[in-house]
Amino acid sequence: MKRPKLKKASKRLTCHKRYKIQKKIREHHRKVRKEAKKRGRKKPKKDPGVPSAAPFKEELLREAEQRKQRLEELKQKQKLNRQKEHEKKRKLEAKKNEAKIREKVEGKEPSGKSKPNTNKLLDKNSKKSFCRELKKVIEASDVVLEVLDARDPMGCRCPQLEQAVTCSGGDKKLLLVLNKIDLVPKENLEKWLNYLKKEFPTVAFKSATLMKDRTMQEQFTKRRARVDLSRTAECFGSKCLLKLLQEHGRTQNKAIQVGVVGFPNVGKSSIINSLKGVRACNVGLTRGVTKSMQIVHIDKQTKMLDSPSIIADLSNNAVALALRSIIDTEESGSAGVLEGADAILNHCSKQQVMMHYSIPDFRNTEEFLTLLAQKRGMLKKGGVPDIENIAKLLLCDWTGAKISYHSQPPGSQRPPPYLTEDKIAEMQECFDLKNLEEENNKTVQALKYPSPASSILFQSAAMTDGTIEENKVIEVASEWENLETSKEGEKEEEEDFTESDDDQDNVEEEEMDIKEESKAQVTRKAKLGKRQTSPTNSEKQIAESEHSNSLSFSLDKTADEDDAYDFNTDYV
Repeated sequence: MKRPKLKKASKRLTCHKRYKIQKKIREHHRKVRKEAKKRGRKKPKKDPGVPSAAPFKEELLREAEQRKQRLEELKQKQKLNRQKEHEKKRKLEAKKNEAKIREKVEGKEPSGKSKPNTNKLLDKNSKKSFCRELKKVIEASDVVLEVLDARDPMGCRCPQLEQAVTCSGGDKKLLLVLNKIDLVPKENLEKWLNYLKKEFPTVAFKSATLMKDRTMQEQFTKRRARVDLSRTAECFGSKCLLKLLQEHGRTQNKAIQVGVVGFPNVGKSSIINSLKGVRACNVGLTRGVTKSMQIVHIDKQTKMLDSPSIIADLSNNAVALALRSIIDTEESGSAGVLEGADAILNHCSKQQVMMHYSIPDFRNTEEFLTLLAQKRGMLKKGGVPDIENIAKLLLCDWTGAKISYHSQPPGSQRPPPYLTEDKIAEMQECFDLKNLEEENNKTVQALKYPSPASSILFQSAAMTDGTIEENKVIEVASEWENLETSKEGEKEEEEDFTESDDDQDNVEEEEMDIKEESKAQVTRKAKLGKRQTSPTNSEKQIAESEHSNSLSFSLDKTADEDDAYDFNTDYV
């Protein structure tokens, strides 16, 4: 009990409680002694050593000293082996970095040794697999829907895709679907519809983002939150698009297959879900969610083919690569993410960006990201702004449906060279263009749009070049492929450095082998030094890494040699 006038409570106990505690302690000690008596004495006995009267005392002591030295040598070798493994890992990383630098400088394809490995390890995440699945969709489709983001329609068009569809022959048609129309001002949307309809039939569309999953059962709860689903659950333009496709199917007198293609995050899978009315395809903010062709039956006469994203060519400008390339923001390097954020900010109005993010004036991209990270609380230890993660968040905002920005259509109508007047007429036949224009007007009038002042003006570039042919894809080898190829290279190098030794038991023979091996390694280093003449910058980096690795090899013999001490032969 704490006394009223004292700062600290008293530690005094009643005698009854104190005696009770002492009794419990005595009982515990008695129990411990009893259990120890049952177990017996197991304390480690001290080594009495060799008696002075024992025969061969000096030999015994010498053998014991040798045994102790062998144990110390074994520990040292184990330590060197650990260092050697660490050096191997560093060598793998250095090889990967050198290969990347070499590809960037020379602009060449990967070496022939890695080609069979890339074919073996070709998976759904590879760019070649994306191109193969996209080619399947284009060949199997009667009508191809090229999905465009209404905020940057020209940047979402792929000339290689349009040329492949228009020049394929047959009755294959190409339709443009202008998605996310609720994120641009109304006047800007009307300008783009008037511009695009002169080349291809264009449908204004706003897909539903909240859909019920057909594989999940509905869960009923007692309390349901009040959520306004009018903006997200409704889709606009679906009736117009379905009617257009069904009329085309009637003219062909057969069931048609409709392929949905486009760059990442333009809303391909969301359009299919909106037409189906349920969540038939996986959707997400990450780029490249769809990895293979997926068939969705809309009705008896219409099948929708969902496809992977178009691979953006590396020759595009920085803005196109930032917005249209398949980038995993969780795994991408900080340099590429920062370059993408810098390119986006350079193509926007600075004042509008400051007003949208409520950020004061900034001098460069790094300062903008620092201010944004401080405002949103994305800080590292010590209050340092997390610039890399805030740049990833910025890219996700611009490719997702969070930010309202718009771009102006070109002043003059200049169709690409592959799109002649005959091709335009061929693509527009079999479609009721007047009815399509009326339905588009109804869709435009039914939606609410942001004001031009609240929407950021974006300076769009030209069309984004894409890669459709699998042979033209320069596949960047994954980490596992780099590991395997580097391991093969290491094995070839280790064949030069290692020597075949038999198992040896005597310490003197081991020391002789170590001396011979060190001499051989010194001669090999001298030969390697003679071969290196007039190195360039990249060759100097390779030479430095090889020099560091040769030092690591000289520390110890290879792991294949059995140098461990045999304890079974120890003196007893």
